[in-house]
Amino acid sequence: MQPIHLFALASRQADWLSVRQTTVAQNVANADTPKYRAVDVEPFSDVLSQTRLELAATNPGHMAPSGLDAAATDVRREKAWEVSHSGNSVSLEQEMIKAGDIHTSFSLNRSIVAAFGRMLTSAVKG
Repeated sequence: MQPIHLFALASRQADWLSVRQTTVAQNVANADTPKYRAVDVEPFSDVLSQTRLELAATNPGHMAPSGLDAAATDVRREKAWEVSHSGNSVSLEQEMIKAGDIHTSFSLNRSIVAAFGRMLTSAVKG
């Protein structure tokens, strides 16, 4: 049986969404902290472009590729909508928009995995 990369991709996106959700929560928690600068994670498309899929060796004579470490998600400073007089750059409106996007992405991810799981189940049952 060949590996199914959709589940690995969905898992990778869920991990990225978890990191982004933690980052948004950290920004909201520090909304009143003087001189705190809001941060965000790199876009998932950048994480995905750094992720390499492993090739399956179907013959013992095949060479295994090297250097396939999974890329880590980088946290970076965010462009602020506004900066308060205390130097804080957290915009609660911007953070709530991001939280809504994260929720939508989690829901879509879960729905795709569930649909693919149902499809596999029905294919196995025949």
